[in-house]
Amino acid sequence: MHELDYAHWHPASEREAEFLRDTIWKADNVELTTVGVDIGSSTSHLMFARVHLQRLSEALSSRFVVVGRDVLWRSPILLTPYRPDYTIDADVLRAFVADGYAAARLTPDDIDSGAVILTGEALKRANARAIADLFAAESGKFVCASAGHNLEAVMAAHGSGAVQLSKTENKTFLNVDIGGGTTKLALCRGGEIVANAALAIGGRLLAFGAGDELVRIEGPAYRIARAIGIELTPGTVMESDDRRDFVRKMVDVLVAHIGHEEPDDLARDLLVTPPLLLLPTPDVVAFSGGVSEYVFERETETHGDLGRAFAHHLHHALTDKRIPYPVYDPGQGIRATVVGASQFSVQVSGNTIMISDPATLPLRNVPVVNMRLALDDDVDPARVATEITNALTRNDIDDADNGGGGDVALAFRWQGLPLHARLHRLADGICRGLKTTIADGRPVILMMDGDAGKTLGGILRNELAVDNEIISIDGVQLKDLDYVDIGEIILPTEVVPLVIKSLLFSSPDMAAADGAAAHLTG
Repeated sequence: MHELDYAHWHPASEREAEFLRDTIWKADNVELTTVGVDIGSSTSHLMFARVHLQRLSEALSSRFVVVGRDVLWRSPILLTPYRPDYTIDADVLRAFVADGYAAARLTPDDIDSGAVILTGEALKRANARAIADLFAAESGKFVCASAGHNLEAVMAAHGSGAVQLSKTENKTFLNVDIGGGTTKLALCRGGEIVANAALAIGGRLLAFGAGDELVRIEGPAYRIARAIGIELTPGTVMESDDRRDFVRKMVDVLVAHIGHEEPDDLARDLLVTPPLLLLPTPDVVAFSGGVSEYVFERETETHGDLGRAFAHHLHHALTDKRIPYPVYDPGQGIRATVVGASQFSVQVSGNTIMISDPATLPLRNVPVVNMRLALDDDVDPARVATEITNALTRNDIDDADNGGGGDVALAFRWQGLPLHARLHRLADGICRGLKTTIADGRPVILMMDGDAGKTLGGILRNELAVDNEIISIDGVQLKDLDYVDIGEIILPTEVVPLVIKSLLFSSPDMAAADGAAAHLTG
């Protein structure tokens, strides 16, 4: 026993002390269980992870950021199941996911969030979107993204680790993600993607049965076959010389694009995006996607396709210096596109926001496009409109339909004084860039890292006569690939809770990067 001349307190028990510590910890830390489902041209897989988020400490911020991720369970790789009519077999996928839950000893009720991603040739199937929506509807907690070519290139570069490596290694990385139906290229510098492109070449444009007969032929394969003077017929056996020439032609097309050579007719025809702008010049090339597993000799078995042969001829192109850059293994291969489910950042915004009609809230799973334009000087409305168009294109969203009539949130960073003239020019550019959204009467959703949301919304409404519902929120930090939930206004403080859900990519495997394949670098 002891005596003190001021008030003090002793926990009545160790249990109460533990409860206190737990309460304090929970105020600044969140742990979520997530799942990701990747349905690709060649393969499908899922992964469960536990994500640790922590509140930022500076300025009493309410923003949570991911500080750790532990993989709980990875599925085996499933060859994406197709029916004879080339649609995706939803029953097989449903069983595969159910088996994954059972093997991981988890149930849908244990999951806090997740993502269903369809990519490449799988995205072209007539029932692709319905399958994604089915998984999302069954959970109610999924972000559902059908990744077009530009978006898939961005996701693959992040997921492989190349984007992060371009920052930590202070090098310009060209990430080449070779999948089953498409090959995506992304130029990464300083932790950002500065250019990307995609080609309709991949390791599973042709699929072979147990007797080596052709059982599936994707559309781009016919174009390659015509270019080398052969015919492709389902049910027939492809001659070994024809296989070799087919794969060599794909590698030639890839080498031409990487080397910025003058493309021939086939190379131009196989582009599914504008060509890659190799500025700045790459310092190194990194490979991800299913074919990279053969490139880095993590996989040796064939799987009824051309993946191993593609890697073999690509190896020759590297050792012959037709691709003149040193090679990095960024650490993630076939799982690069989505290696986790989703990460949550929680923010609260208020005081300087504008919600034209509170009845429009809540909104769920609104995709975010980030306008990459420094608004720290004179604001040019024409440049703003152009950057909005670029942001929509980069995320495979057309303002004419906003991904099928859905809402989209425009994110940007506001710097400098909130002078009326500057904000008016910004509002003018927004009207030009989102003219179809405005004409169709869809909500104008703005997310800005600054303190002028209310003023900007007022200019749109009162001076530029925008009659649409306007949701203009400031003090938030968003980027491409984010999805945002906007909650109802909380009274009497009149703040709006936001949940930002981002695709969670892997951290680069630095040991793998440092030990970049000696057999490739020569």
